[in-house]
Amino acid sequence: MRNTDKTIFESLTDLCFADHYPHRVLVLRSQSVPHSEETPWHHHQKGQLVLPLTGVVTSFIDDKMWLVPPRCAVWIPSNVMHRNQISPHADVCMLFVDSTDLALPEIACTLTITPFVRELILHLHTQQDYEKTDPATDRLVDVLLDQLIQLEREEFDFPIPDEPTLNRLALELIARPNEKRTLGEWASDFAMSERTLARMIKRHVQLTFGQWRSQLHIVLALQKLAINLPIQTISEELGYDSVSAFITFFKKALGKSPRQYRIERWGKE
Repeated sequence: MRNTDKTIFESLTDLCFADHYPHRVLVLRSQSVPHSEETPWHHHQKGQLVLPLTGVVTSFIDDKMWLVPPRCAVWIPSNVMHRNQISPHADVCMLFVDSTDLALPEIACTLTITPFVRELILHLHTQQDYEKTDPATDRLVDVLLDQLIQLEREEFDFPIPDEPTLNRLALELIARPNEKRTLGEWASDFAMSERTLARMIKRHVQLTFGQWRSQLHIVLALQKLAINLPIQTISEELGYDSVSAFITFFKKALGKSPRQYRIERWGKE
């Protein structure tokens, strides 16, 4: 039997291994690994649902970065190129799903995981026989798939273009989200005019520079809210001059304050 816990990311070199199993849903779990884990770029026939129970997963899917906070999962459709980074001491479930003839999303997205779906996944993990399927487990899978189709979908992603200049800029923004440099200052770094860089961003990302950077701040803020960082700390790490300025930005983007959002989404003060 293949190892399906703890050392899963160290022990499996065939990242398409899930395709070799007949199961419609295969649940794997990685717990308490003391260092960060990363898979190389790969794809597989089965779709994949990445569900962090604790810790944070960063998924790079095609040309976007997805930060997956607790109580959410990212859906990666069949045959889509991706890689995952998992924070130290995380507890993560990976579901490999035969999505043939299922009304699951055809593009990557974030799904809001209900307590019922979470418990179904954990129960299936403890009950599943990785060598064969059985009628009782198949009935659980039927219920789980029906629930997955109905989950609320959101887009907590940050576009990372393939275009070399914009790819470098995106990675710089991710590495230093508190950076306040203007578009003109970035353009100077790349030996081009501000207007040229603005046009490149609009063409490849379909956003203005300000909208693009704001999207990164929303994604990072949600990740930090999910792990219960103080709002003042989040504000400072994202480079806002004051907590009130960050709250105003967040409320304008999502319609409620960071505190209200955290309480409603994750039940945390």
